Amino acid sequence: MNKSAAGKPVNKPGKNRRKSRELALKGIYEVLIGKNELRAVRRSLVDDPDFDRADEEYLRTLLEGVTEHMQTLDLRIAAFIDRGIGELSPIEHAILCISAYELIYDPSIPYRVAINEGVELAKLYGGTDGHKYVNGVLDKLAAEARPSEVRR
Repeated sequence: MNKSAAGKPVNKPGKNRRKSRELALKGIYEVLIGKNELRAVRRSLVDDPDFDRADEEYLRTLLEGVTEHMQTLDLRIAAFIDRGIGELSPIEHAILCISAYELIYDPSIPYRVAINEGVELAKLYGGTDGHKYVNGVLDKLAAEARPSEVRR
Protein backbone atom coordinates (compact mmCIF):
# COMPACT_ATOMS: atom_id res chain seq x y z
CA MET A 1 0.00 0.00 0.00
CA ASN A 2 1.24 3.47 -0.85
CA LYS A 3 1.78 6.04 1.90
CA SER A 4 1.19 9.77 1.86
CA ALA A 5 3.81 12.30 2.92
CA ALA A 6 2.33 12.11 6.43
CA GLY A 7 2.94 8.35 6.44
CA LYS A 8 -0.75 7.44 6.30
CA PRO A 9 -1.94 4.75 3.88
CA VAL A 10 -3.34 6.04 0.61
CA ASN A 11 -5.78 3.85 -1.27
CA LYS A 12 -5.39 3.58 -5.00
CA PRO A 13 -8.26 4.91 -7.06
CA GLY A 14 -11.07 2.39 -7.54
CA LYS A 15 -10.97 2.40 -11.34
CA ASN A 16 -8.01 0.73 -12.92
CA ARG A 17 -6.88 -0.50 -16.29
CA ARG A 18 -5.61 -3.85 -15.05
CA LYS A 19 -9.17 -4.81 -14.07
CA SER A 20 -10.31 -3.47 -17.45
CA ARG A 21 -7.85 -5.79 -19.18
CA GLU A 22 -8.99 -8.76 -17.07
CA LEU A 23 -12.61 -8.11 -17.95
CA ALA A 24 -11.70 -7.56 -21.60
CA LEU A 25 -9.94 -10.93 -21.52
CA LYS A 26 -13.12 -12.58 -20.26
CA GLY A 27 -15.16 -10.83 -22.93
CA ILE A 28 -12.81 -11.51 -25.84
CA TYR A 29 -12.58 -15.14 -24.72
CA GLU A 30 -16.37 -15.41 -24.94
CA VAL A 31 -16.33 -13.86 -28.41
CA LEU A 32 -13.54 -16.19 -29.59
CA ILE A 33 -15.23 -19.36 -28.45
CA GLY A 34 -18.42 -18.20 -30.12
CA LYS A 35 -20.38 -18.10 -26.92
CA ASN A 36 -21.72 -14.57 -27.31
CA GLU A 37 -21.70 -11.54 -29.56
CA LEU A 38 -20.11 -8.35 -28.29
CA ARG A 39 -23.35 -6.70 -27.12
CA ALA A 40 -24.24 -9.70 -24.95
CA VAL A 41 -20.67 -9.91 -23.64
CA ARG A 42 -20.75 -6.27 -22.54
CA ARG A 43 -24.03 -6.82 -20.72
CA SER A 44 -22.69 -9.90 -18.92
CA LEU A 45 -19.51 -8.11 -17.83
CA VAL A 46 -21.57 -5.51 -15.94
CA ASP A 47 -22.51 -8.32 -13.54
CA ASP A 48 -18.88 -9.28 -12.90
CA PRO A 49 -17.80 -8.54 -9.30
CA ASP A 50 -14.76 -6.62 -10.61
CA PHE A 51 -16.75 -4.37 -12.96
CA ASP A 52 -17.01 -1.49 -10.48
CA ARG A 53 -13.22 -1.51 -9.99
CA ALA A 54 -12.49 -1.35 -13.72
CA ASP A 55 -12.08 1.71 -15.92
CA GLU A 56 -15.30 1.27 -17.88
CA GLU A 57 -14.27 3.54 -20.75
CA TYR A 58 -11.00 1.67 -21.23
CA LEU A 59 -12.80 -1.67 -21.04
CA ARG A 60 -15.15 -0.53 -23.81
CA THR A 61 -12.18 0.70 -25.87
CA LEU A 62 -10.46 -2.68 -25.57
CA LEU A 63 -13.55 -4.75 -26.33
CA GLU A 64 -14.57 -2.69 -29.33
CA GLY A 65 -11.03 -2.16 -30.61
CA VAL A 66 -9.99 -5.80 -30.40
CA THR A 67 -13.17 -7.11 -32.00
CA GLU A 68 -13.10 -4.45 -34.73
CA HIS A 69 -9.44 -5.14 -35.59
CA MET A 70 -9.39 -8.90 -34.90
CA GLN A 71 -8.45 -9.86 -38.45
CA THR A 72 -5.51 -7.44 -38.55
CA LEU A 73 -4.41 -8.41 -35.04
CA ASP A 74 -4.46 -12.09 -36.00
CA LEU A 75 -2.36 -11.40 -39.09
CA ARG A 76 0.20 -9.42 -37.11
CA ILE A 77 0.36 -12.04 -34.33
CA ALA A 78 0.57 -14.93 -36.82
CA ALA A 79 3.95 -13.68 -38.04
CA PHE A 80 5.45 -14.42 -34.61
CA ILE A 81 3.87 -17.69 -33.52
CA ASP A 82 4.96 -21.26 -34.14
CA ARG A 83 1.50 -22.57 -35.05
CA GLY A 84 -1.70 -21.41 -36.68
CA ILE A 85 -3.86 -18.84 -34.90
CA GLY A 86 -6.59 -21.46 -34.57
CA GLU A 87 -4.22 -23.69 -32.63
CA LEU A 88 -3.67 -21.14 -29.85
CA SER A 89 -5.66 -21.66 -26.69
CA PRO A 90 -8.53 -19.16 -26.64
CA ILE A 91 -7.03 -17.59 -23.49
CA GLU A 92 -3.60 -17.05 -25.06
CA HIS A 93 -5.26 -15.83 -28.25
CA ALA A 94 -7.36 -13.29 -26.33
CA ILE A 95 -4.36 -12.10 -24.30
CA LEU A 96 -2.23 -11.69 -27.41
CA CYS A 97 -5.02 -9.76 -29.14
CA ILE A 98 -5.49 -7.37 -26.23
CA SER A 99 -1.77 -6.66 -25.89
CA ALA A 100 -1.30 -6.47 -29.66
CA TYR A 101 -4.16 -3.97 -29.83
CA GLU A 102 -2.39 -1.80 -27.26
CA LEU A 103 0.94 -2.10 -29.07
CA ILE A 104 -0.45 -1.34 -32.52
CA TYR A 105 -3.34 1.05 -31.89
CA ASP A 106 -2.64 2.80 -28.58
CA PRO A 107 0.74 4.54 -28.52
CA SER A 108 -0.19 6.18 -25.20
CA ILE A 109 0.49 2.81 -23.55
CA PRO A 110 4.28 2.28 -23.28
CA TYR A 111 5.26 -0.92 -25.06
CA ARG A 112 6.76 -2.38 -21.86
CA VAL A 113 3.44 -1.86 -20.07
CA ALA A 114 1.50 -3.57 -22.88
CA ILE A 115 3.86 -6.55 -22.76
CA ASN A 116 3.94 -6.74 -18.96
CA GLU A 117 0.16 -6.59 -18.68
CA GLY A 118 -0.16 -9.40 -21.22
CA VAL A 119 2.36 -11.51 -19.33
CA GLU A 120 0.55 -10.89 -16.04
CA LEU A 121 -2.77 -11.94 -17.60
CA ALA A 122 -1.11 -15.10 -18.91
CA LYS A 123 0.28 -15.88 -15.45
CA LEU A 124 -3.18 -15.50 -13.92
CA TYR A 125 -5.32 -17.15 -16.58
CA GLY A 126 -3.08 -19.04 -18.99
CA GLY A 127 -1.56 -22.48 -18.93
CA THR A 128 1.72 -23.46 -17.33
CA ASP A 129 4.52 -21.40 -18.86
CA GLY A 130 2.01 -19.70 -21.18
CA HIS A 131 3.33 -16.38 -19.93
CA LYS A 132 6.73 -17.17 -21.45
CA TYR A 133 5.15 -17.83 -24.82
CA VAL A 134 3.07 -14.63 -24.62
CA ASN A 135 6.17 -12.65 -23.62
CA GLY A 136 8.17 -13.96 -26.58
CA VAL A 137 5.45 -13.20 -29.11
CA LEU A 138 4.79 -9.72 -27.71
CA ASP A 139 8.51 -8.86 -27.61
CA LYS A 140 8.76 -9.62 -31.34
CA LEU A 141 5.55 -7.77 -32.15
CA ALA A 142 6.68 -4.72 -30.15
CA ALA A 143 9.96 -4.59 -32.08
CA GLU A 144 7.98 -4.51 -35.32
CA ALA A 145 5.12 -2.26 -34.20
CA ARG A 146 7.20 0.28 -32.27
CA PRO A 147 10.78 0.05 -33.49
CA SER A 148 11.86 3.52 -32.34
CA GLU A 149 10.44 3.01 -28.85
CA VAL A 150 11.91 -0.49 -28.43
CA ARG A 151 15.40 0.62 -29.49
CA ARG A 152 15.67 3.23 -26.72
